Amino acid sequence: MSHSQPSRRSFIKSAAGAVAAPFILPSRIWSAETAPNSRINLGFIGVGKMNSGHLGNFLGRESVQVVAVCDVDTNRRENAKKRVDDTYGKQAGTEYKGCSAYNDFRELLARKDIDAVVIATPDHWHAYIGIAAVRAGKDVYGEKPLTHNVHEALTLTKAVRDSGRIFQTGSQQRSSKEFRVAAELVRNGVIGDIKTITTSFGDPAPVYNLPEEAAEPGLDWDLWCGPGPLKPYNSILSPRGVHTHFPKWRDTREFGGGMITDWGAHHIDIAQWALGVDESGPVEVRAAQGKDAKRGAQLVYANGVVLTHETGKGVSIYGTEGEIHVNRGKFELILGGKTVHKFFDKAVDKGTSLDREVILTEREFLKDAKVKLYDSKNHHDDWLNSIKTRERPICDVAVGATTVISCHLMNMSYYSGTSFKWNPTERTFAEGGDPKWLTRDYRGEWVV
Repeated sequence: MSHSQPSRRSFIKSAAGAVAAPFILPSRIWSAETAPNSRINLGFIGVGKMNSGHLGNFLGRESVQVVAVCDVDTNRRENAKKRVDDTYGKQAGTEYKGCSAYNDFRELLARKDIDAVVIATPDHWHAYIGIAAVRAGKDVYGEKPLTHNVHEALTLTKAVRDSGRIFQTGSQQRSSKEFRVAAELVRNGVIGDIKTITTSFGDPAPVYNLPEEAAEPGLDWDLWCGPGPLKPYNSILSPRGVHTHFPKWRDTREFGGGMITDWGAHHIDIAQWALGVDESGPVEVRAAQGKDAKRGAQLVYANGVVLTHETGKGVSIYGTEGEIHVNRGKFELILGGKTVHKFFDKAVDKGTSLDREVILTEREFLKDAKVKLYDSKNHHDDWLNSIKTRERPICDVAVGATTVISCHLMNMSYYSGTSFKWNPTERTFAEGGDPKWLTRDYRGEWVV
């Protein structure tokens, strides 16, 4: 923030006093089972490609009402505001102007009427805004990867616990049946003792090296950079206007973590769920062979299982009696070298479906399973239910922390080209490694 703007304390105080009560939809447009005062008021922070999807989902729910959106880009926030107003106006059969739009997330968080927020900013903002949100008394749905570094994962987890708020990490694969069944098969020993796991996703992130472009009108670039360095503007990071693709800020170490913290945060998460190490993590990280390698880094767990980053089928788990391959909409169980159930390629696996193969697998091999994992049918539903019950969601902040720490450790090995030992209890290096890798240099007031 520039020095001409008010301090954080005065800003929030004035914002809280200036916000008027939101327009409430006529109760006739809601179901009789949903009383107006029982709805959850939501705010959306960062309304680019990812949160546009979340917004569409929540706008169709009678149990919630979207009352505010926030983005540092004028076009994106005004587009999101219009979308909310148009949707509710159509439902009510009258003009609706009840959604507020903010440039600064602190102004949104200062509103006492907002119960929960959905955060889908670039990675470098996840921790700071998440911490501010729970301290402001909001429940949170926070996109993965949970944070930009290890220090932030630990700090955010503590803030959530201290606040007593609900925090769902947006690792939605945990709410998909094929992944849960795959994990249960492993937990119940169906494929024997686990030996190795391979996870397939793209490259680690390079350092920022993009040329400067003319500033985008209506974009608060200083606030976009926030805790990260104030780099020259480039539309690759924050596209001009309303975009429908995932921007390439993920491919910078300063603002993301490459595909290691993008798809890796999904697939490593499932591998660790299957191993039952949500409360710990790896004990060793082995660097890939070869200079500038982009595949081959390994995470080693206390039970001897080695997880390797490769190009493959998604998540592949190999045991003494068989193997499991799983990805979104894809599933394969092999026992004794023979495929038992499979739906991986609809052009090849004709005459069946994912649901059929997964359900048959569950009936045949997990009917009397001793280990049954948390069964969530929908990640958003699970979060909303947790808000009501105050029980932790399927991908609680601590789960997101363990997953993202493993991703960061893998990235460290790629960035440094070195191997090291890790203490998953203390969440620090046991041998080798540099403590400075666990955090970052923060800019201005945006210190986590």
